[in-house]
Amino acid sequence: MSEVGGGWFAAGRKLALGLVMGWMGMAAQAAVVTDIAGRRVEVPAKVERILLGEGRLFYAFALLEGKQPLARIAGWQGDFRYLDPQTYAQYKAKFPAIDHIPLIGKTNEESVSAEKVLTLKPDIAVFSIAGHGPSLDNPIVKQLEAARVPVIFVDFRIKPMENTIPSLRIMGKALQREATAERFIRFYQEQLRAVTGPVSAIPAAKRPTVFLDVRAGAFDHVASAGKGSLGEMVDAAGGRNIGDTLLPIALGEVNMEKVLAMNPSVYIATGAGAPDARTGLKFGADVSPAMARESLQRMARRGHVGALAAVRNGNTYGAWHHFYNTPYHVVLIQQIAKWLHPARFARLDPQASWVRMHKEFLAIEPQGTYWVGGRP
Repeated sequence: MSEVGGGWFAAGRKLALGLVMGWMGMAAQAAVVTDIAGRRVEVPAKVERILLGEGRLFYAFALLEGKQPLARIAGWQGDFRYLDPQTYAQYKAKFPAIDHIPLIGKTNEESVSAEKVLTLKPDIAVFSIAGHGPSLDNPIVKQLEAARVPVIFVDFRIKPMENTIPSLRIMGKALQREATAERFIRFYQEQLRAVTGPVSAIPAAKRPTVFLDVRAGAFDHVASAGKGSLGEMVDAAGGRNIGDTLLPIALGEVNMEKVLAMNPSVYIATGAGAPDARTGLKFGADVSPAMARESLQRMARRGHVGALAAVRNGNTYGAWHHFYNTPYHVVLIQQIAKWLHPARFARLDPQASWVRMHKEFLAIEPQGTYWVGGRP
């Protein structure tokens, strides 16, 4: 081949290689995810700065990030820091830089600052379809999109049994953590099947009715779960959540006279108070089983709640409230199944599942108390 021909050939190869690399870059840049709200969103090829529109999205985010869970967080809302100070302190002990992550707001949607969000220059933002952070209709979403920051919506709170796995897949793809997301999904499905398989054989008539006292003692009224949220978890565990017929929404206020008339056979309360909390249930990293049990007994005696036959008969149980909006809920489902059907699930070990989840996916060690029965 002549020198001229060889030069043309080399130039042609270089041009072709450049075109291929360009096409690959364009393809990577044009990657698209369909989020839980049904929105098609282009996500960047490289993600280094991630905005969490709700701080407690960190529970799911941490599963995907492994040993360095804070490295890519550009900012988040303050609900994780203020509403779950015990878990926050666990991470702070290992990662002191957590205090330096910018806050975009406090504990509600109205407190989020659009100006603060935009100054953080995130590569991508992850929001919940409902909760304490910016929702679908919040102007901040449009402002971020106008600034060429993609926003993806996920859900671990409203329809957890339906949306947890797709939400993890969306986050995995958008944040370049697909392999880890799939690994956790396999764990999640394995732990869930350990309950749903046996439960499928239980006739409806043999599934006990359950009343959920959500954030017991935190309000002037009594709140519970309807169709969705914690109510779905009770149903998955082989119970019948009475809130399914009391509430048209996932979470809301209930009339205790109606609850008493329905005479549920099991009472389950949730809370996340620290050891020095003056009201509500005590659960979390710093709480002992004795503290949790005493607070459960105290909350079960209050007002009309204490008149429930389930409470008088000792069928009272309590759990960490923050299970309600995190993939960790699969462990709670296992524990509820043991409470409702102790003989059928005698060999099921939710504590072992909890420990394994931390060991394989999280950067902190399991400690404290996250569920308890009313009796020792």
